[in-house]
Formats: sequence, structure tokens, C-alpha cells
Amino acid sequence: MDKKSSNNMLDNIKEFALSTLSVNNRKTVYLILAIILIGGISSYMNMARESFPEVQIPEIYVNVPYPGNSPDIIQDKIIKPLEKELNTIKGVEKIEATAIQDFGIIKVEFDFSIKPDDAKRLVEDALTDARGDKDFAQDLPVNPTIAKMDLSDMPILNINISGNYPVQFLKEKAEYLKDKIEGLPEVNAADIRGVQEQKLKVEIRKYDAEAKQVSFRDIETAIQNDHLAVGAGNLKVDGIDHFVIIDGKFKNEEAIKNLVVKHEGADDVRLFEVADVSFGDADTVSYARQKGNPVVMIDVKKRAGANIIDAIDGVKEVVGEAWGTEIPKKSIDITLTNDQSNQIRSQVSNLENSIIFGVLLVVGVLLFFLGLRNSLFVGVAIPLSMFMSFAFLHAAGVTLNVMVLFSLVLALGMLVDNGIVVVENVYRLMEEEGMNSFQAAKKGVGEVAWPIIASTATTLAAFVPLALWPGIMGEFMKFLPITLMIVLGSSLFVALVINPVLTAILMKVEQAVPNKKRSLIIGISTLILAIMFYVLSDVLMGNIFMTIAVFVLLNTFVLIPLSVKFQETFLPYLEAKYRNTLRWVMKGKRPIWIFFGTFGMLFFSFFLVGAFPPKVLFFPDNQPNYLNIFIEHPAGTEINVTNETTKEVTAIIENVLAENTIEYRGDEISYSDLVDVVKVKEGGKVVGTDTIHFVESI
Repeated sequence: MDKKSSNNMLDNIKEFALSTLSVNNRKTVYLILAIILIGGISSYMNMARESFPEVQIPEIYVNVPYPGNSPDIIQDKIIKPLEKELNTIKGVEKIEATAIQDFGIIKVEFDFSIKPDDAKRLVEDALTDARGDKDFAQDLPVNPTIAKMDLSDMPILNINISGNYPVQFLKEKAEYLKDKIEGLPEVNAADIRGVQEQKLKVEIRKYDAEAKQVSFRDIETAIQNDHLAVGAGNLKVDGIDHFVIIDGKFKNEEAIKNLVVKHEGADDVRLFEVADVSFGDADTVSYARQKGNPVVMIDVKKRAGANIIDAIDGVKEVVGEAWGTEIPKKSIDITLTNDQSNQIRSQVSNLENSIIFGVLLVVGVLLFFLGLRNSLFVGVAIPLSMFMSFAFLHAAGVTLNVMVLFSLVLALGMLVDNGIVVVENVYRLMEEEGMNSFQAAKKGVGEVAWPIIASTATTLAAFVPLALWPGIMGEFMKFLPITLMIVLGSSLFVALVINPVLTAILMKVEQAVPNKKRSLIIGISTLILAIMFYVLSDVLMGNIFMTIAVFVLLNTFVLIPLSVKFQETFLPYLEAKYRNTLRWVMKGKRPIWIFFGTFGMLFFSFFLVGAFPPKVLFFPDNQPNYLNIFIEHPAGTEINVTNETTKEVTAIIENVLAENTIEYRGDEISYSDLVDVVKVKEGGKVVGTDTIHFVESI
């Protein structure tokens, strides 16, 4: 093909309008680039971190207490009328009801297209309609309670307070921490467990009450009317209105004993004259133990959408400030359990390392084909696409959780494809056709724009069914396809808008010969600076200068010579071998045999899968870092029975930990002698990781 024909063919290449517009308006693209960098970094820093996505489950629970009635009566008077109304609601998938002595429980599962708040409102309306039915019990002592399932109510941290003090003293310290912790903006609630609540006991002396002509109703009314806080209007002081409240609530036992329960002429009958007043233990509602010893436990629950790392760090700071000041450090022990912040930090750190390592690998591979300068054009697609994705995800209210992190790591290998095609085609036009960088950028992108758009669209289409997965697992897994779609869409934008401008401005075909003397001076100087910072214990600056020194020296004396040798010797040899292979394949009837042979291999693979079906697991086996054991008894079981069951389960766990040994520091010791059943490391070496064995044994 002569030069004139080649020029005519190049002139016929259509430009892609968006890429041409970006090259002609480079300053605007620079501004967009700055917005992506600043917005992406800001979004990444401000994104809430958590272990798993906050899945909204539309499950509603209705609890109806009906004391003194059997399960059959509760079934007829409460459950059946309510179920009748619930069945008229659109979107209800399943209704489960349980009737026990004195209590009725109804669980309503809705379709995931209905939000939990809307589902709760629908159930409230159904309950109101059911209570208007003549068949519904009209003598309920208290109103039924309706609650929705909220995964954000799960504790993110447990604070255990123990010491050789009365429980009430430990409770006071726990309440102090509770007030401080609930003041944190990331914390929704802090609940205290393991404390025996006190209740007031008024035991009426029958004969004394009859002699004074005092009835049970008289005593009940007197206590209710006097145990009140009443507003008394406003009081203006110095021009400021103050709201006045008369606090008539009982402060101590004596105030209750001296309560007037009846007026008899000029004489008043006081409570102590007809009844015995005392404080006693209320019904036990919770137990809390750590290593077999009773503790006062605080369950910390974060606010929906809040950063779990900031929440746990804030709680730790509050505990650290109080422990040693308000709480005696020598005699009271405080431990934190169920801390997920370290695991999330590790996951985020792994993502950062994966992104950096991905950039280095991409640049390192393309270095041998395009040179260092041109390979960097593709390398920038990784951080720019990630920053754009962070901005979109943060704007959509998505948190940085396991599914999002997994999706971002999965997308690392795919988001550079578009950039490679664009940069290589621009480089080819500059090298083989002699175009200048601006013309090559416009023509090169125009030549491949629609193919890479179609390629990206087909990749995104493959994830659409996963995004439409119904049910609770669909709500959990949808973050994977959504994140991948955003990342790949961002990489397409970078390839069509950002890369053309960078290649037009900075791409060069000829590689400049490196000045070895200057590189040696820069490398040694930065190496000396790195050593100085290490001596001064400034690890960050030391790492930065060490990286610069290694990169300058490695690039000048190793990478550039290797890339030149690769392009001049091995790459031509590889192209020749590939050309010969294609010639052999296309000769005679071989294309037909290869075509049908490919289909034959496809059907043979189907046969192999059917004959030897692989093992199917929803999630692969993994080494768990901790174990949660949930014990479920029939509804209505007393808490003392559940407490005894937990003691038995604890004994089983302790036996399993004591029976299994591990080699640690040259000795065979049991896992119960270690702090936790986790990965034990000694000198950087993993000593033991088999935690699945313990799960199976338990």
C-alpha cells in the first residue's frame, strides 16, 4: 500500500465526537480531572466503613400480651382475627403465628419491594382494623407492640465491666459510660445487660387494711396520683421565661411508706399502717458473663449509615478517659469484645495495597510494550476510575463494606482494558503512520471507541441479572454488580475523555536515553535522605524517599534496558511465531476442523460437568476469626432455663479448647491457654490457623 492510499484510508477514519471535544477543550478536562481527584479522595475518606451492607429486611413482629389466658383462647381471640386482616395486605409473603400461655406472637414477612417502614405502617393499620372486630379480645391490659427487624440494632461492640464490687456499684459506672457513649454522633444506643433490676414491693396486710377500711384500689390510686412530675407554668426571672416543673416522684423508700392512702376525717391513713413496703429483685431479664464470671455488659449499637470505625474509636476514647478517673483502674477491669474495627481496617488496607499493586503490575507489563511514559497513561486509569466510583458510591449513600471492597478488587483487572486499547492504538498511529499526537489521539480513539463501548456494555449486561436477584440474598449481593457497573462505566469515561487528552499532550514514540549519571546522583541522594528520616523515626517520609530512590535506580539501570531489549528482540520473535501459527491454522480445510472442534470441546465440557458434577457451596469454607453461637428455646421458656443451657454450651466449648493443642514457642499447649482462638503469630510466622476444626468439634 503506497503512502497516498494510506493517507486516504486514515482520512476516512471517523473521529469520536466526545473524545475530539475533550482534546479540543483540554483545560476543561484538566478541571474535570481535578474534580475527580479531589471529590474521589474526599468521598473515600468520608465513606462509612462497616463489615456488611445494611440490608433492610421487611419483617414485622407483633407481640400481644394477654395475661391469664390459654394458647387456645389467644389463638381464637387474637391471632385469627389479626391474621384475617393481614391476609388482605398486598405484598405479604408469609405469616407465622405462635400462641403460648399469656402471650401471642405474629411474624409477618413482606416482599422486598416494600420498605420496612411501610410494612410496619401496614401492619399497624391491620391491627387497628382487627381490634375493631367483635371477635377480637376487647380486654387487653396493654396495647400490642409492633417492631420491625433492624440489623443496625446488632451490637458492634461489647463493653464488659467486672470487679470485686456490688452489682449496683458496677451498674452506676456502666450508666456513666452509657451516657457518655450515647452522646457520640455515630452511636444510636448503649444498652446495659447483666444487672438485676430492683422493683418496689407493696404487700398489703389484709386485716390492717380492713380495719382502716382501705381497699386495693385506694392504694393503687394513691401511688399513681402522687408519683408524678407536673408542669406548673412559667416563671419570668430577669426577663427570661423559665418552665417550672413540680417533681413529685418518690425518691426513696421512706417517702413511699409515708404516703397518705386515705383520709379518715381529721386523720390520715398512711401506707406503712396497712402494708409492708420494700425493694426487691425484679424478674431477671438478662445474664452476662465473661470467662465464667458475672459482668455488667454494655451493648453498643451504631447509628444506621454511620462509620463503624469512627464509632468504635469514639467508644474506646470514652472508655479510656473514664477508666482511671471516674472508674478505678486498679480494682475494676474493663474489656472490649466483638470489636470489628480491626478486621475492617485490614480489609480497607488490603484494598489500598491491591490498587497500588495493580497500578505497578499494569505499568510494569506495559513498560515492555509501550515504554514507561506511555504505560503510565494506562496506569492512571486505575486510581481515576476508583476515585470516580468512590464519588458516585458516596453520593448514593453506599458504605465501604465487604461486598463493595470485593467488587473493587475484582474490577482491578477489568478497568484497564479500555485504556490499553486506546493508548496502544494512538501509539500505533504515531509510530507507524507518523501522525502527530493530537491527530493520533482523535483518530485513534475514533477508530476503537464503539468497539470498547460495546465491549463494556456486554460486560455490564452480564451483571444485570445479579443486580435483579430477589430476596434477602439479592439485597445483600446487589452491591457487587452495582459497584462493578460504576467502576467499569468510570473506566470507559476515563478511556474516552481523560486518556485522549493525556496522550495528545504527553505521548512520545521515541524513548529518551536516560542520563545515568544524573539518575545515580538523584537515587543516592534520596536514599541518604530516606536513611536520615529512618534514623529520626519518621517512617512515612523515609518510605517515600526510599521508594523514589529505588524507582529511579531500578528504572534507569534495569527496566529501560530490559524494555528496549524486549521490544527489539523478543517482541519481533513473538510476532513472527504468531504470524506463522495463523498461517498454519488458515491453510486448507483446517479452519473448518478448528471451528467444529471448538464446538465439540464446548459440548464435551458440558458432558464432563454432568458426569463429574463439582461440589457446590454458596460460600467457600473459610477460617472464621470468631464464633457466634445462638441458642433457641421454645417461646415462653424461662430465662433461668436458657441460662443453664448457656452454661452447658460454655462447658462444651471449654472442653474443646482444652483438648486441642498447638505447638507454640516449642511447647504443646492448649488453645484455652492462649488469648483467643485466632491466628497466632510468632516472629511473623503463622503458628496456627485451623479454626474450622474447632467449629466442627463444637
